[in-house]
Amino acid sequence: MAQRVSRPEAGMPAIGMMRPGGGGPHRFAPGAKPKNAKGTLVRIIKIYMRWAKTIFLAMLLTAFSSLISVAIPYFVGKTFSAFDIAEKSVDTKILMWYLLIIAALYSANWLILSLNGVITLKVSQKLVCTLRNEVFEKMQKLPLEFYDTRSHGDTMSRITNDVDNISSTIAQTTTQLISSILTLVGSFVVMIRLNLILTFVVLLCIPLVTILTRLIAKQSRTHFLAQQRNLGLLNGVIEENILGLKMVKAFGRQQDVLEQFKVINEKLNESSTKAQTWAGYMMPLMNVISNFIFTATAIAGGILSVGYSLPVSTVVSFLSYSKQFTQPLNSIAGMFNTIQSALAGAERVFEILDSEEEAADPENAMDVGNPRGEVEFDDVCFSYNKATPVLKNVSFKVNAGEVVALVGETGAGKTTIVNLLMRFYDADSGRILIDNMPITDLKRNSLRKCFSVVLQDTCLFTGTIMDNIRYSRKDATDEQVIKAAKIARAHDFIIKLPKGYNTMVSGATDNLSQGQRQLIAIARAVLCDSPILILDEATSSVDTRTEKDIQCALLSLMKNRTSFLIAHRLSTIRDADRIMVISNGEIIESGNHNSLMNKKGHYYKMVVSQMGNAESAS
Repeated sequence: MAQRVSRPEAGMPAIGMMRPGGGGPHRFAPGAKPKNAKGTLVRIIKIYMRWAKTIFLAMLLTAFSSLISVAIPYFVGKTFSAFDIAEKSVDTKILMWYLLIIAALYSANWLILSLNGVITLKVSQKLVCTLRNEVFEKMQKLPLEFYDTRSHGDTMSRITNDVDNISSTIAQTTTQLISSILTLVGSFVVMIRLNLILTFVVLLCIPLVTILTRLIAKQSRTHFLAQQRNLGLLNGVIEENILGLKMVKAFGRQQDVLEQFKVINEKLNESSTKAQTWAGYMMPLMNVISNFIFTATAIAGGILSVGYSLPVSTVVSFLSYSKQFTQPLNSIAGMFNTIQSALAGAERVFEILDSEEEAADPENAMDVGNPRGEVEFDDVCFSYNKATPVLKNVSFKVNAGEVVALVGETGAGKTTIVNLLMRFYDADSGRILIDNMPITDLKRNSLRKCFSVVLQDTCLFTGTIMDNIRYSRKDATDEQVIKAAKIARAHDFIIKLPKGYNTMVSGATDNLSQGQRQLIAIARAVLCDSPILILDEATSSVDTRTEKDIQCALLSLMKNRTSFLIAHRLSTIRDADRIMVISNGEIIESGNHNSLMNKKGHYYKMVVSQMGNAESAS
């Protein structure tokens, strides 16, 4: 196909635009909480476990690192056994031995942590790459309704910012979390063996940390989700205003746009500040708890050392363990910021992955084969929302090779007929047939190969002009592309460009006029060479002289092809085999130009209103 983007009619959504009266771009209401934080976390872990072998290696290295971390305070305490206070002497040999052990442990731990960091980063980047691929693949399978009810900027934010948040969580917290747990367990075991009373003093930090974490988690989770939602809104505003910058300047709306941006940016600032403030409380309070436990351990150790002959080396080891025991808890609390942000982002990503896909083709779906181009609508009804019907019991039959024009007021349902024909949407009731085969019994890809499409809103993709024309038929040769451009009257202006057919274009740049873009789209449709041609205001953006040239080219293109013409300039469709007048979703008149003019009905009034009088319209 050449293009699949439709021009919006009243009551009908443009692809990628929000439908008036439809759902908003965000399904999280203000102040909403994550639906299932635990389920989201489990789902992230399941994705992460696709690289189970590499993760097992990382966990093994983490275990070694944790064992080393547990052993270091023990040997630090042992160094004090080299000092004999009574004799005022130092066993240098023992002291040097323990210092060498401590240095070796620190060095080994550094090497293990460095290697583990590289492994974890590689896995996290593989995950974010895979997740982006899955989200983008899912986006190709979603129905157009998904995009009609969501802001482009919000969707882009989910696949970029939110996926990055998940990646950051994995890179920063996974091994740190495992290491913290192992260090806690190891430290607890060693402390129990050294002294039970001091162990209970150190364990006082657990209920304090638990209460603190729950309190802050409850308050900040909502703000982190609001931060991600407002970031998506801000991206949407930025995207809309960059794409529509000419309109903004043309209508002098810069100040209004700036105010709109400031409002959303202020909301983002507010939610981000609250989220970061609540998360920021964690570390200072954790440090208070850590210092409190250290002080309590020192006091208890001093009492036990003086009154109950507890070795000083044991007290020193416990002072190190008190810090080491609270440090993993501090680390887990420090991860809180990232974890909350990632869970909020992950839910938004998983919302896309869980969205209902376009209905799959039936198992017995057929290929079209060699279509003749015969089209039939049999009592078709359709609505974008149940409250507002767009098509009402539409029935007609188009013979192969017939040229049919659809005319009517904006919003009458002309483009909707075309969208249903190409199965961008499915009819609520009735049947649509191609060559007497219901289109619901055909494979979508096979069905859409039947159509060449030129729309009013031309869609170009980043690449050369040659690539854009070849988009409808990727196996076409350069000669075939140039031939199609000549038929579409695009060749003359293309060769005048600095790099000719190798000139780079995109949908977001303005190095081509709208008329030139439309000529490229027509060349794309010519190259497609499908049996059914759809022209939706295909010449609306070109001058009168170019329009006449294009019409001559299209006349040869429409030979032996079923053609649907949608146009508001009635002079462009007067030679059609049949003209169908659509009003309020119903076909109210049908016939050729002369017969409809003789009826002096709705079509006659439309022509006279455009041409000025009946004589010039004949």
